[in-house]
Amino acid sequence: MSSPACQLDPVQAKIFSMETDIQQILCQLASTLVDQQRASVLVSPQADGEGYWFGGGNVAKDSQGAYWLCGRYRNHGDSRTGTGAGERGLELAVFRADTPLGPWQKELSFTKDDLGVNGQEVVSIEGSALRVRDDLVELFVSTEKAQRYPDEIEHFQKPGTGCWEIDVMTASSVHELKASNLRSVVGCGDPAALHVKDPVAFDVPGGNGDTALIFCSHPYTWASSNTGLAVRAAGQDEFSLQTLQLLGRGAAWDVAATRVTDCMPVPALGRLADMPAISLYFYDGAECLRSLDENPAAVSRPRGYSCEELGGLACGFDRQFPSLRRLSTMEPMFVSPEGTGCSRYVSTLVSGEGILATWQQSQPDLSQPLVGNFVELERVAEILGA
Repeated sequence: MSSPACQLDPVQAKIFSMETDIQQILCQLASTLVDQQRASVLVSPQADGEGYWFGGGNVAKDSQGAYWLCGRYRNHGDSRTGTGAGERGLELAVFRADTPLGPWQKELSFTKDDLGVNGQEVVSIEGSALRVRDDLVELFVSTEKAQRYPDEIEHFQKPGTGCWEIDVMTASSVHELKASNLRSVVGCGDPAALHVKDPVAFDVPGGNGDTALIFCSHPYTWASSNTGLAVRAAGQDEFSLQTLQLLGRGAAWDVAATRVTDCMPVPALGRLADMPAISLYFYDGAECLRSLDENPAAVSRPRGYSCEELGGLACGFDRQFPSLRRLSTMEPMFVSPEGTGCSRYVSTLVSGEGILATWQQSQPDLSQPLVGNFVELERVAEILGA
């Protein structure tokens, strides 16, 4: 199904009216979480320099109180000449900590050789998503596999490249996760969404135990970045594609890319206590695919481009999922004060103690470590007007 038109009842209409400050409260909460100045480095990349980063995953908490973090190490590599020209996405790693901000200890590591399904060669590792429950752990991972493009578009394929797909491995605990039981979850033969990557897994907001899997897709030309949604019904194993346009590309700063990276349920506190449940959706946006030379007379600003995206925000009523509304319409909301301004792959974890936000943040040397900020529940309640 595609995203339904958003029909607002009187209460909802008031929330999204410019006469109310609910939108400002939601934006203040998000900006307090993704605070560029208060962020601390959680996991560093393998080198300090352009093209090196760690991230594209999330943090989960188990029933024993331990925190688990997944992500991939990316080293310099250029898809324009084939990812074989560099190491690019070379390792999927899982870390453990006793506190939200670490220190983090690596517990699991998967290489490109480990992550091939049915003997397929993996060219690069991209985003991942970890779900931890009492009796089931799922680790979703996207990889670029050495596959040929469909015949009608094969002449568009660059040397050394393949197609992105999403796989999953399952176990009863994190330490029991093994790449040997990987199975395919989402792939797409449609040339308009040939490459599928960057999974985000969570319970369908306001649902009955169904699982939502948000993902990023690119056409065969890599001309844009879009957000899709697949859903797995409770008790089932397979995901069903719902839409390839969960949140369409924007009109200004995010016209080239819109990649949703997180769904965060907003605590029902203060001004939101008696309102329909709302979730925030963090996304990566970009104005162009390559870095552009600025006109000297133009306003100097980060524009965002492939691998150096900026951060945006949307929201939605849980009972109307998957209908979303942009909150960062004319300009990005999250920009690093250093490097290219890149601030992307935001992920959050809401707990009884507070909210942890993690993201990749550009540095003066142009590397992108995974950084994080933890906001205690008392501060969250204060922002929400409790």
